[in-house]
Amino acid sequence: MEEHITFPVGDITLEGLFSSPAETPAMGAVICHPHPQYGGEMRNNVVSALTAAFQEAGIATLRFNFRGVGQSGGSHAEGEAEVEDVKAAVTDLLNRQAVSRVIVSGYSFGSIVGLRAGAEDERVHQLIGVALPIGFRDPSFLVTAHKPTLLISGDNDNFSPIPGLQELVEKMSEPKKLVVLPGVDHFFLGQEGAAAKAAVDFLQQ
Repeated sequence: MEEHITFPVGDITLEGLFSSPAETPAMGAVICHPHPQYGGEMRNNVVSALTAAFQEAGIATLRFNFRGVGQSGGSHAEGEAEVEDVKAAVTDLLNRQAVSRVIVSGYSFGSIVGLRAGAEDERVHQLIGVALPIGFRDPSFLVTAHKPTLLISGDNDNFSPIPGLQELVEKMSEPKKLVVLPGVDHFFLGQEGAAAKAAVDFLQQ
């Protein structure tokens, strides 16, 4: 069961959904949604699938709406101020549940913003990016992140081309993993579960 929450970032307030299992969890995950100017929000199909899979694995979850989305204050900031939104979500997660391991995960826009924030934030231990849009954003921060990182993409995703991802992953520090899902495009319709399973498998290794 998820609880509707709010938390501050600067002088605005963001809304989110928080869940923690009955038994005290070791892990907590912040899940970031895709581009708000293309309909992205925290109940997106991939975000929902990741959230459900994490919860089933006994992981506390916090998904939220970036600034300017839903009931979150502020306005869209092209992925810059949104980095602070992710860090504020990590703060709120830890305030609600003092987990020993924090994961930041995201889908599309949420993966590039979320992983950038997670790479910078010393409180974050692992990174999971689904459909990282390397064709539109610079992902080079992952090369110096030095955190266990999983990237998941479909082989029909023009926004997240596999050759570019392979080149990026080669430069990243271990442990790292690239999961390529055959026949899947950027939107994962009907394939959300495969992405979520890959994410949980990575965390349970």
